[in-house]
Amino acid sequence: MSERRFSMADAVRFGWETVKGNLGFFIVLLLVASLIQNLPGIIGRFAEKFPLISLTLFLAGWFLGFVVQMGLIKVSLKFCDGTKGKLDDLLSSFDLLFKFIGGTFLYGLIIMAGFVLLVVPGIIWAVKFSLTPYFIVDRNLGPIEALKASSKATKGAKWDLFLFGLLLGLINLAGALAFVVGLFVTMPVTMLAYAHAYRTLAGGEKSPAESPETGDGEGPEELLHASPEAAQGEAPAEPAEPSEETYEAVSGESPEKVPEKRPEKIRLTSSKGVMYINLED
Repeated sequence: MSERRFSMADAVRFGWETVKGNLGFFIVLLLVASLIQNLPGIIGRFAEKFPLISLTLFLAGWFLGFVVQMGLIKVSLKFCDGTKGKLDDLLSSFDLLFKFIGGTFLYGLIIMAGFVLLVVPGIIWAVKFSLTPYFIVDRNLGPIEALKASSKATKGAKWDLFLFGLLLGLINLAGALAFVVGLFVTMPVTMLAYAHAYRTLAGGEKSPAESPETGDGEGPEELLHASPEAAQGEAPAEPAEPSEETYEAVSGESPEKVPEKRPEKIRLTSSKGVMYINLED
């Protein structure tokens, strides 16, 4: 029996409480997301006589669909991290578009191959790699790296994730039966619940991005404790010798002065010869 690594009840509860406190935002979010994805197709219907324009609009809608999916994931993760998402987040992940498309394409191929192999492997692999989109959006991973990260994160939790997916499907089915309007509640709930499960399963793992280092191999930790001159690549100044005034200010005592050694004789030289004067007398 696999070890339970996340709580389905906690995930659904988090989704419900979050949506209940931000219902207006999520209704607007879903309406805007739907409009962005479907608007190019709607316009394309009026341009059927112009194949090139119609094809361009179709491709635009297809690409925007991926962008909106990434935006919804980003909004969900922000709420999981205690930050309220924004409508701007829907179109804020264009830089990840090709990674996301690549990851989605590979994920689909793996599932298809699994279903060819007597269905059961397809279900297992669908669960095993289900967190791939989240790793791409959250960690900026490439398709292969995201698949590997999902495989690692779901280890020991595949059965729970499979049941969790069925539960979320039933919740959305209930929303659809509630005159479809219920989907404006159930879809954000399930979206946030799955993001919460991802955060739980992938929590504690660090981003693969390396920390910046200096030319001498010093990382940020060393630079944090270094002097300003060392942080800028300059040699630190030599510490000055403490003066007598500094010594007196710190210790309150006067330093002992070493008596100067005075010469015993003075040598005088002239054209008539050399004469010595004894200073001790």
